[in-house]
Amino acid sequence: MNKDTIIRHIVERLGTTEINYREDPGRDAAVFEAGVLIPLFFTAGQSRNDGELSFLLSKRSAAVSQSGDLSGPGGKLEPFWDHLLRFFIIRGFPSLMRGDARMYAGKRGKTAFDTITLFLANAVRESWEEIRLSPFNLRFLGPLPPRNLLMFTKTIFPVVGLIEKRWGFRPNREVDKLIEIPLDAFYHEENYGLLSIRSQEDAAGSSGNDRCFPCLIHTDSDGEEEILWGATFSIITSFMGIVFDFELPQIQPERTITRPLQPDYLGGSRTRSSKLLDKILPGR
Repeated sequence: MNKDTIIRHIVERLGTTEINYREDPGRDAAVFEAGVLIPLFFTAGQSRNDGELSFLLSKRSAAVSQSGDLSGPGGKLEPFWDHLLRFFIIRGFPSLMRGDARMYAGKRGKTAFDTITLFLANAVRESWEEIRLSPFNLRFLGPLPPRNLLMFTKTIFPVVGLIEKRWGFRPNREVDKLIEIPLDAFYHEENYGLLSIRSQEDAAGSSGNDRCFPCLIHTDSDGEEEILWGATFSIITSFMGIVFDFELPQIQPERTITRPLQPDYLGGSRTRSSKLLDKILPGR
């Protein structure tokens, strides 16, 4: 895989896909809005320009909600700091938004450009806070369509970035470790399965209320089996579809992994999480 060729292809596909942005991002206090970085990393092969492209995801620690899940760095919009960082980004310091990726963003019009650059700044700030990824070590490749997560009352704005080189990874309390998943892993049907979610409050152990979600099952370099599912799985497979015309294979039910869902998985109090669980596990 030639690095320059594939990066140009990604930038063009992301830059020309249709994305609808609403007016005045960050103005609705009732909606939790968050920028999320989908980080790509290129591992060089025999030559400098040939190698393998991977997603570099964070595994959430036990100190936060959704512990054990894989995600890109991201978090709630902080209007003052993110607008300030956006001011510098659009003026080229740091120069992470440049070339064709910036040109395509500008062609979308003022509303889209303002939204993209604001949530890019949001994701860049969170990446520094969570894993100490410097904005000087990142290149913006393009945006992905925003996603409304109704059970969280959250809208997330994914942006794709290329990490230029490996760095001294220093996680904060929210991150357990980094997981590197090669792009090629998504093309192997045997890597897919179903994640069966079961509430721990189901004392009878009945599986009747379980919900199954498609997932990618990846064995990390330390031999631990990691599960990519939920919003991040959906965002990445959307990226694959937009950029590479990828279609999710038929997932066989034989490979099903059951995971208990902690009462506070969705964050906040046990009562609030229990109510939200009803939306995931109806009739429990």
